[in-house]
Amino acid sequence: DLYAGEAYMDGTLTFEDCDLYDFLLLFAMTRVSLGSYPLQSTLRRIWKLLRTVQQHTPAARAKTNVAHHYDLSGDLYQLFMDDDLQYSCAYFAREDDDLETAQENKKRLIAAKLLIEPGNKILDIGSGWGGLALYLAEKHGARVTGLTLSAEQLDAARKSAREAGLSDRVRFHLRDYREQTGLFDRIVPVGMFEHVGIGHHKTFFAKVRDLLCPDGVALIHTIGRAEAPGETDPWIRKYIFPGGYIPALSEVAASVEKAGLWTTDVEVLRLHYAETIRHWRRRFQANRDKAAALQDERFCRMWEYYLASAEVGFRYLRNTVFQIQLSKRQDAVPLTRDYLAQLSLDDRKGSGRESRHAA
Repeated sequence: DLYAGEAYMDGTLTFEDCDLYDFLLLFAMTRVSLGSYPLQSTLRRIWKLLRTVQQHTPAARAKTNVAHHYDLSGDLYQLFMDDDLQYSCAYFAREDDDLETAQENKKRLIAAKLLIEPGNKILDIGSGWGGLALYLAEKHGARVTGLTLSAEQLDAARKSAREAGLSDRVRFHLRDYREQTGLFDRIVPVGMFEHVGIGHHKTFFAKVRDLLCPDGVALIHTIGRAEAPGETDPWIRKYIFPGGYIPALSEVAASVEKAGLWTTDVEVLRLHYAETIRHWRRRFQANRDKAAALQDERFCRMWEYYLASAEVGFRYLRNTVFQIQLSKRQDAVPLTRDYLAQLSLDDRKGSGRESRHAA
């Protein structure tokens, strides 16, 4: 789990008549049987016992963990992501959707599930480069507060808000979610919950409850595991997402219940992230020389290993994406899901936002 990735980064793991993706696919196909060996089984039990310590993320450490990954140059992310720099699972409504279309679909689906009304106050926890916040303000007339722990992302998001003429309706802050105050009609963390840490799930949902208006709606968009609770891959923990953890649905549900929130809808976006990462991998490889100029060869090999292993995880292992809709009241959303199709269609008809790089 750790040394194979390090060997590839160092250039000492090479392949003949196959490539990195083939190697990781072979590993994925045999991982279940490997886990049954006594040594592997013992190691995984130890890792699981240590995960609370590994994922202890008070505000200061959370900021350091975020900086490790997200304070890389925005020029790097532009090499492989869509124009809007959406660094989360896209939604492929059709097989021939390109990445830009699929990310637009994702934003449209999120907006529909949030049931946004003009003037709604929205809290975007983990607002990234600002694309979703700007979309909700521009398309739906919302007033959005975006929180990030990345200084690089904060500067880029504020610049995009100014360029779009939305600085009066979208405000971005370098702030931990635990420090936020006030009440919001809608709350939406996208790709952020994976960084909360298993020991902080209860705190997170209690904070969502306290920040949400009585008739408000929250949508949690997170990577998840379609299996029992586990532990974070040691290579990913060391090199890509320190402090990160992919939760099982059972772990999320338990914390939601303790917070006294209603789970009003759950959707599992199965292969959508595998397709998203496939696009990212192809774009990164097409721009690999530019990435090497920004970083170095070892970094490029690390990023190749990260993207390839992530795609294999979502396509052949038990990684997936959950969209979990929450509210304080059971009647805060319609009793059937018909509204999703209609609101998404209405949003599509009104779509006219030009793509932009949040550089």
